[in-house]
Amino acid sequence: MEIQFLGAAKVVTGSNILIKTKACNLLLDCGLYQGSNELEELNHQDFPYDPSSIDYLFLTHSHVDHSARIPKLVKEGFRGKIYATQATTDLSKIMLLDSAHIQESDAEWSNRKRQRAGEPPVVPLYNTQDAQNSLRYFESVLYGQKINVNDIISVRFRDAGHILGSSILEVWITEEEETVKLVYSGDIGMKNKPLICDPEIIEEADYLIMESTYGNRIHEHTEERMEMMMDAINRTLERNGTVIIPSFAVGRTQELIYELNKYYGSSSKINPIHKVPIYIDSPMAVSATKVFEKNAHFFDNETKELIYRGDNPLEFSNLHFIRNHHESIKLNHSDHSKVIISASGMCTAGRVRHHLKHNLWNDRNTVIFVGYQAQGTLGRLLKDGAKSVRILGEEIAVKSEIISIDGFSGHADQKGLIEWVKAFEKKPKKVFLVHGEPAASEALADLIEQELSIPTEIPSVGYNFEMEEAVLKEDSKELLEPVQRKENIKSELQVVYSQFEYLAKQTDKFTDDQLLEKEYDKLKNKLIDLQRELISLGIILGD
Repeated sequence: MEIQFLGAAKVVTGSNILIKTKACNLLLDCGLYQGSNELEELNHQDFPYDPSSIDYLFLTHSHVDHSARIPKLVKEGFRGKIYATQATTDLSKIMLLDSAHIQESDAEWSNRKRQRAGEPPVVPLYNTQDAQNSLRYFESVLYGQKINVNDIISVRFRDAGHILGSSILEVWITEEEETVKLVYSGDIGMKNKPLICDPEIIEEADYLIMESTYGNRIHEHTEERMEMMMDAINRTLERNGTVIIPSFAVGRTQELIYELNKYYGSSSKINPIHKVPIYIDSPMAVSATKVFEKNAHFFDNETKELIYRGDNPLEFSNLHFIRNHHESIKLNHSDHSKVIISASGMCTAGRVRHHLKHNLWNDRNTVIFVGYQAQGTLGRLLKDGAKSVRILGEEIAVKSEIISIDGFSGHADQKGLIEWVKAFEKKPKKVFLVHGEPAASEALADLIEQELSIPTEIPSVGYNFEMEEAVLKEDSKELLEPVQRKENIKSELQVVYSQFEYLAKQTDKFTDDQLLEKEYDKLKNKLIDLQRELISLGIILGD
């Protein structure tokens, strides 16, 4: 069994890991490189494997740096299954089609220049039809369900707390009657974030592949983030300026809407001058917000309570959603103060570039960054203090106030990452750090080795690791997980719990561990599915 690190190695984008077994091949994520021209050029290179040889793809979440080379993979021959949570599947439909539109638009723009220069045209990385074709291979799963993919591979998706539907992957691979458990963190979220649940704790692993985006950083001002944002917004409004917030369309934008809902909900305390229109100017963000509302069963308990009380946390009176391109253009031709939240979060594409072009030069205005800015992106240049930037072919002076608020990050910081690893009851034999710039990964690796004494590697692109002899046997204690939420379950759900508990109590009477595991997973999967259906119907367990 072999692990090959083929993306997001010593960089933050392009997540792609290949696992080769004797019987099949599987991928963990298939993301797009973002940032400098050199980095983005990697997207156009051939995959270092034959896409038709890949049997399965496990997708942690829908962000493009984890998902947006899937259409290219399918275009070049992949015909396997793509496993993802329902929310990730729903969001991927939006993200991949939007990515295809960007690929087509960029190629069209480039070809106009190349034609004038007498150069041959380029083709887009993939087109809208390629993205549409890729969606047919998705198969949705629920958190907590252990899925037997085939005779040798099982997988379980656990909540990563990063964005809606984001997952930590537990992967069991059995060869020669021995089982290895691999855990892939995906992107681990911060605790106590709005809307979504905290990252789940994983009990054990033989090998851990872990993100390290903020491996050398501690998020500051997490408790004061909204106070800092509203101070910046209100200060800008008092000088009759406009606020531009580049924001990831999926996850960060919905979090901002939630927080702004809480602020503007207490309208009696707000100075009328401060209650200005808030525009969500991103068709993808508008669509994503609808997906969030559709998948309310993924929300945390606090958000569910708001919904049960009749408060939609993703709406408020001065919030306006912009889909039409002409309405977007009008925002830059009006003199009234406003807040524009627009994608993309790193300013690499989308409508936010137009808003920056029309507003950066004015010292009355403010740009607020609320997320990670990768090396080489326009967002990183502005965050690092550039005095002028080139946008859409024009040099623009940077006169606006530039603010960065780290407390909105969707990634756990160094403290959160270390705490997550420490919570493993059985520590992994080795940790591999991915999805981080070298300084961040190196700092986290040193800390893991010092505090936990776990050997840690930072693989480069192309690094191969052949697993050692497996240690996790089929009689692992993970077959005997505790039953959750036993009280006050209604009708059919109570019957399933009774069967489930009976099986768990009778484990010592079984001599066939494989039969035990099969029945356990079957009942637990049914239990999880019923819980999801009850939440979707708005039924509170225990009423």
